[in-house]
Amino acid sequence: MTAFKFQLDAIDPETGARAGRWETPHGTVETPAFMPVGTLATVKGLLPAQIRESGAQMVLANTYHLALRPGAEVVQSLGGLHRFMDWNGPILTDSGGFQVFSLAKLRQLTDEKAVFRSHIDGSLLELSPERAIEIQEQLGADVMMCLDECPPSGESREKILAAVERTTLWAKRCKEAQKRPDQALFGIVQGGVHQDLRVRSAESLLKLDFPGYAVGGLSVGEPPEVMYRTLEFTVPVLPAEKPRYLMGVGRPHDILEAVCRGIDLFDCVMPTRNGRNAMAFTSRGPVKLRNAIHQRDPSPLDPECGCIACQRYSRAYLRHLFVAGEMLGPILVSLHNLTHYQTLVRELRKAIIAGNAADFRLNQLARWAGQP
Repeated sequence: MTAFKFQLDAIDPETGARAGRWETPHGTVETPAFMPVGTLATVKGLLPAQIRESGAQMVLANTYHLALRPGAEVVQSLGGLHRFMDWNGPILTDSGGFQVFSLAKLRQLTDEKAVFRSHIDGSLLELSPERAIEIQEQLGADVMMCLDECPPSGESREKILAAVERTTLWAKRCKEAQKRPDQALFGIVQGGVHQDLRVRSAESLLKLDFPGYAVGGLSVGEPPEVMYRTLEFTVPVLPAEKPRYLMGVGRPHDILEAVCRGIDLFDCVMPTRNGRNAMAFTSRGPVKLRNAIHQRDPSPLDPECGCIACQRYSRAYLRHLFVAGEMLGPILVSLHNLTHYQTLVRELRKAIIAGNAADFRLNQLARWAGQP
């Protein structure tokens, strides 16, 4: 994969946090990095220029949803996903594996494939490893994900082991199905919260020599402390010279803790979903803008943030927008939340390069907790 190159600029000596530089066909991503989620080729409510303004370098889209509408063939005929959504930076597409978990009531699963009944019109969508790769190649994202099985939190060990074996089987078929050399295909490590199963999954995928590896099956209901512990025994098994991606995570706290355990890439719907529901992440912790305490508050949402919502509008005005049902409210707070996430990973990167990621972590946790 000559179009991709990952190099480490620094590793924090105390935490193992990494600052890297990842070259892709559509630009370089400085890590750690957070990818806003654009499931249907759009980050809800925001223009590509606004997403870029937030500091985002790379975005994520979804294979399952785009296969249903408008259809991968339609996107391909219109020049591919980058042109279709007017995003000139790197794009990663999930394989539909998360929908194996989230849409469990609407699918049937075998070693051959997953068959979904569309949540839109009830039509059938078959996703085999081969079809998942074909769709992602038609979409034309820089990074494709192997189709995997993501078991829910609390599932039996027996079923988690079966998911590990199926994920490995599907990963082999995904790699064999890949035709385009200009797309990187990532393997996904499963295994729940079981150390031996995580190691088993990782070691079987390492034999396939993917250009990057993801940790899947976390942030699916387990407590944060369990997720952190799982990362502590999973991440060391992954190759140091390749990017490490924690899928679907999460809260700013989780990103901070995961970076300090060696993770490079993240995605989550939380900043935009919470933004649409009047919940803002700030340098001093979360703010619920519908609360009456903000009705006459002239102060900015976060005085330390440089986004337009914080620089030009008051908490009182933002609250008014939500109470009045005005669409500008969700737009502004979504943009603010994305900016907050990008600021966090950017400052983390600086701390890693300076060799003080541990101090940064402690100071940030204290600030979120409201301590001086």
